[in-house]
Amino acid sequence: MPEREEAWQLARDEPSGTTKFLNKYAAFKLLVIDEWLLDEPDESTRSMLLELLERRYDQASTVFCTQYAQKDWHQRLGSGVHADAIMDRIVHNTIWVETGGHNMREHTAGQVKA
Repeated sequence: MPEREEAWQLARDEPSGTTKFLNKYAAFKLLVIDEWLLDEPDESTRSMLLELLERRYDQASTVFCTQYAQKDWHQRLGSGVHADAIMDRIVHNTIWVETGGHNMREHTAGQVKA
């Protein structure tokens, strides 16, 4: 996700850049967003996420990979109107896959030291 935020900021500086950006990511049949909400998004990024998720809603699949519990997403999205709208587009027609609290990095680091 941090790379997409940077790409979004660059797109904002180009003529028709935001439209091209949104069309590109809306067109993928499957979009995987890794490091979802690693950094709390600013107002511009929240607007982009809302528009992107609106375009993809009932049209394509989106996978969110994150270390944060779903209950914390609204707060990390800023807890405002944009957060409400983004969460509304995420929670409907969703399949949640919880992988548990096991941290694979810690697990493999323990094996390397042994």
